[in-house]
Amino acid sequence: MGSEMRRVLWIGVPPERLAGQYALDVVESVPAGIARLRIGAPNAVVAELPLDGWTAEEVLEEIQRIDTRLPVILLDPECTIERALRLAKLGVYYYGYGSIEKTLDGATAYHESICGAPRSNEPWRKLLIGESIAMRQVGDVVRLIAERRSTVLITGETGTGKEMVARAIHMASNRANLAMVAVNCTALPENLLEAELFGHVRGAFTGAISNRVGRFEQAHRSTIFLDEIGDMPVEIQAKLLRVLQEREFQRIGSSETVQVDARVIAASNVDMHEKIREGRFREDLFYRLNVVPIAIPALRERVSDIPLLVNHFLEKICKQEAIPLKSVSRETLDRLATYSWPGNVRQLENAVEMAVAMSGERHMLYPGDFPLPAPSQYKSVTSLHPEVAVPECGLDFERTVGRLERALIEQALRHTGGNKKQAADMLRLKRTTLTAKLKSLAAAM
Repeated sequence: MGSEMRRVLWIGVPPERLAGQYALDVVESVPAGIARLRIGAPNAVVAELPLDGWTAEEVLEEIQRIDTRLPVILLDPECTIERALRLAKLGVYYYGYGSIEKTLDGATAYHESICGAPRSNEPWRKLLIGESIAMRQVGDVVRLIAERRSTVLITGETGTGKEMVARAIHMASNRANLAMVAVNCTALPENLLEAELFGHVRGAFTGAISNRVGRFEQAHRSTIFLDEIGDMPVEIQAKLLRVLQEREFQRIGSSETVQVDARVIAASNVDMHEKIREGRFREDLFYRLNVVPIAIPALRERVSDIPLLVNHFLEKICKQEAIPLKSVSRETLDRLATYSWPGNVRQLENAVEMAVAMSGERHMLYPGDFPLPAPSQYKSVTSLHPEVAVPECGLDFERTVGRLERALIEQALRHTGGNKKQAADMLRLKRTTLTAKLKSLAAAM
């Protein structure tokens, strides 16, 4: 990839001579730059100091909360060696003032080397679309456990891509030469699900006119993916537990024991602990399944991945339809990033497919091509608290900001079930910062 194709987010006013060398995305302020980073990741960020109300350390910290691998270049006409050394320890790529072209060439090439090379060497990564921190963490876990035999439990909301993660694990494993076997535990009634999993012999029950090989037997020396495991009937859970413990089972109607070597990956979109409390899921089976837990984030929690997903779906759909590749306008991406996507990645894919169909022969897709429902599903700062508008009579600024801050923190804690560390990550805060804010808000009550 040539330097002219590399994307640079510039906070300030770039020299005119750079316009033909890089794809420049220019913003005037740090908040605008942070908002742009959450929509799509460039190859480098340049920030010109001084910045109104922001220190170099604060700018660097905000950018690193979004992407720790993104090279940050801080241009300061009053730089000192001591300050440069201190910022280098914090992770800044370059601090100073000089030949920006040479610095940008090095920074963007460095970013391509650390983000592009692993993907080309690991084909399974093509199944995990996204460069957000959350998705990179999922990828790191996949790489670590792929070669193991350990059972995996993947959790996440409907439509987040749990099966894609399971397929990535299988593809990265030493079992990839055989096909992964997938079973939806809610698609069949109890009597048929048992036969589907373990097979049966002729005459085992009415309608069993011949022997049948079950899915576990089909997955011998491969991987079996049990989707929606939380809805598996309790009676079958006991038999599954035996398979996990003993690596053996019996077909329905047979006394013969079948040995099986199948790597088990299960997935659920429900709260498994709640299922256990209700007596609808065996606790011992849960611990057998939850050896390696992987939690898939909702799409609203990884907004920066939306442009990558949209482009991926566009390529896939246009190829299937045998039509020229379409593009999406910046305005459209901004709108898609503000939608909460209750149906997650699956809903986004359907929306892209509809937009391609609605756009006809037009090459560019616009907001009107995405007829998304329910305006209330759009994320807006003004919707978090009614007092963000400034009335003619004025308002108490500190009190209003405090209420908005409280609303954001409470919403994050609700999303994470009270987990402060996860809430801090969601708000791009340090855990200590969130704890301090909670204490401050409690004292103000």
